Amino acid sequence: MTMRRKMAAGNWKMNGNSAALSVISELVATHTAKTDTDIVICPPAPLLFRGSESASASPLAIGAQNCHSAASGAYTGDISAPMIADTGATHVIVGHSERRDACGETDSDVRAKTIAAWDAGLTAILCIGESAKDRDAGKTLDIIAAQLSGSVPDHATGDKLVVAYEPIWAIGTGAVATTQQINEVHDFIRKRLVQRLGDDVGNAIRLLYGGSVKPANAAEIFKCDNVDGALVGGASLKAEDFTPIIQALVAS
Repeated sequence: MTMRRKMAAGNWKMNGNSAALSVISELVATHTAKTDTDIVICPPAPLLFRGSESASASPLAIGAQNCHSAASGAYTGDISAPMIADTGATHVIVGHSERRDACGETDSDVRAKTIAAWDAGLTAILCIGESAKDRDAGKTLDIIAAQLSGSVPDHATGDKLVVAYEPIWAIGTGAVATTQQINEVHDFIRKRLVQRLGDDVGNAIRLLYGGSVKPANAAEIFKCDNVDGALVGGASLKAEDFTPIIQALVAS
């Protein structure tokens, strides 16, 4: 049986300023021991460098929320994967539904960004998920299959790719997928990855669940077989909210 390290990743989205760095300091102070769980905080881009400094020499890692597919160029307002790596960050979120929707990012775009992240030595946290309309129409697994096929590059490995299932209808809404729904999708993702990439790689890639994960529901979610952790939004903005989620994951 493949043993995968767990991961608790926090996506701050467009929230936080320099004062929010105290959250990283609190997490660093609280989680000093090495465990089988990786902790990643993804703050806004202006906080990447200082966040990386705050997390240095600790088990905590810093990630960005997006990157451009090009290493440099005339792309005003964008940030490249090498720039992210230069801040000391080690991870980057790609393909989040908010970017797929608001910015029109396609599976092809997400694939290109994933490759760019790898080329810069970053671990990509690749997001996939269906809308409420798709779920109501019974198209969930079709959508997930298409996003996996189009977004995940062929040369993926467990070291450089993490897949996060985030049902769009559960992001920031307070609605949480049932454990039955989570199991169905995560088991499907695992099966597809194994079919495409082989047993070793397919079983080495970590699968995170995201969508209104909170201290009250984390332990139940982490009981699901193919859930290796969580991509947490609002609850990662405060150490007192994120820490119980991390603790539930470590104990799972």
